[in-house]
This record gives sequence, structure tokens and C-alpha cells, in this order.
Amino acid sequence: MRLLVAATITYNVIEAIVAITAGTVASSTALIGFGLDSVIEVASATAVAWQFSGKDPEARERVALKVIAVSFFALALYVTVESVRSLLGTESAEHSTVGIVLAAVSLLVMPFLSYAQRRAGRELGSASAVADSKQTLLCTYLSGVLLVGLLLNSLFGWSWADPIVALVIAVVAVKEGREAWRGEHCC
Repeated sequence: MRLLVAATITYNVIEAIVAITAGTVASSTALIGFGLDSVIEVASATAVAWQFSGKDPEARERVALKVIAVSFFALALYVTVESVRSLLGTESAEHSTVGIVLAAVSLLVMPFLSYAQRRAGRELGSASAVADSKQTLLCTYLSGVLLVGLLLNSLFGWSWADPIVALVIAVVAVKEGREAWRGEHCC
């Protein structure tokens, strides 16, 4: 489990740095939201690592799930506010080759990482580890949605696609946050 947590943290730190930087350069709310989701994945993996670092992981599980849930809610709030601002015309997203490549790579990497995490979480009977795997799987879906939005903007100049994609990210984040809060991720 520790190797999976370390792999998740490493990949997501890199993904967050690249996505937030590229999103800032391109004024892309969706790309920044994707990067922030990567930061949340790091927080989620860290919460799972903390849970399993103690003598009684089950006793720490509820706290780990709450951390994961609050992280999802914070992402949804930020992305919603920025998407609305963007749709109201404050700033249009520009083309981002780096964002397109990052979304495509994540679309390939994340399913494998999520599967390994979920399998390990189920073997351990850990709802927080399964929730963390769902966060990683969410990244796969978000990568696909992000890729579509970035391509629509790049190919057709549809800058409105970026905040719409970001709102999809926010809706999914709220759903996942509620499930984590209720502890509905296990086995």
C-alpha cells in the first residue's frame, strides 16, 4: 500500500505543478481545476498514508474520509466560482498544448493506478483506501473531460468549453465528496 501511496503522490505533485502552471498561462479554469484536483489527490493519498502509519488504522479511517470529502468540496467551490466568472466574460481560455498532452497522459496512467489502489484497499478492507482509488479514477474521467474541453477550445476557438468542462469537474467533485463524507467507498 505504501508504494501505491508514494506513486500516487509523486505523479499527482508533478501533474498539479504542470496543470496549474499551464492553466495559469492559458487562463484555463478547467486546467487549473484539474491541477487542484491533483493537489486534492495528494491530500487524499497523504490522509491514507497517515491512517496506515498508526497502530490502529481503523480508528483513523473516519478522519481520513472527512479530509478527502472536504478536499472535494473545496475543489467544487473554487471551480464553480471561477467558471461562473469566466462564463460572465472576465477572461477567455487560450490554447494549451501542454494541457492537452498532460490530459492525454493522465488519461492513460490513472486507470492503472486506480485499479491497483482499489484492489489493495479492498484486500485491506479500508474505505479510505478505496475512496482514494476513486479519487484517482475520478482523475481519469476528468482527464477525458478536460481533454475534450481543451481540444474544443484549441480546434474551434470555443473558449466557453473550458468553464463548462470545469463545471462538470465541480459536479463530480461534489458527488465524490458526499460519498466520502458518508463513508460509502468501501469494499
